[in-house]
Amino acid sequence: MTSDRQLKGRRVAVLAADGFEKVELSVPVAALRAEGADVDIVSLRPGRIRGVNLHEPASRVSVDRTLSEANVADYDALLIPGGFINPDLLRQSQAARQFVRDFDATGKPIATLCHGPWLLSSAGLTEGRTMTSWPGVRDDLVNAGATWLDREVVHDGNWLTSRGPQDMVPFVKALVDHFAAGEFRRDASSASEASQATSAPQRDAPPALVVGAMKWMPRPSLRTAAMIGAALAFFAARSRRRHVPPLARWRAAAGLK
Repeated sequence: MTSDRQLKGRRVAVLAADGFEKVELSVPVAALRAEGADVDIVSLRPGRIRGVNLHEPASRVSVDRTLSEANVADYDALLIPGGFINPDLLRQSQAARQFVRDFDATGKPIATLCHGPWLLSSAGLTEGRTMTSWPGVRDDLVNAGATWLDREVVHDGNWLTSRGPQDMVPFVKALVDHFAAGEFRRDASSASEASQATSAPQRDAPPALVVGAMKWMPRPSLRTAAMIGAALAFFAARSRRRHVPPLARWRAAAGLK
């Protein structure tokens, strides 16, 4: 009996750091594994990295390899989830920037969504590319030389980009097909999308869904408030200690007046 799973035998690297948007990692990874892919979480550090739902902490995922242990040659495709924090950390990492440069140079498929394209921009790869992202990242990509389209998914050669969680269903469907296609020629692009010369205009307002979600987010827990208070007290005590003359600190420690 033969398997009809499209990605059987394919190895996929998911490059993520703390602060990744939980749904943008968990849903695509589940779909990739269901299609037979062997998926590794690659990150800046070992252990377990923390996901988020918008700005609220979410569950952790285990890291399979750090960037120092990962080799582009071991993988057939690369997924970069978004989130506010995750790509901001990755784009500051020389190792992460080099990893995506090396991956792109092979022509192997790369997929990213939401704020994930920040990393491609910081790696110097977006000049002349056609792509999409979270609408708030539009100006960053245009200023980095990309043509930005306000669409659910955009194909350009070995790249697949999407706007964010609101487009998760079409993104995941396109993702499986994109990763199943294998390597692309360096000059290959989608004629219907990559040929567009001008970017879509800036949005007039941020997505209402996110604005509404932030409004109804719960207040910080008592535990969080206590931890913040303890941290503030600790740093205040350190600040006061720095302003006490050394002789006075010695006399106080010795119990002398």
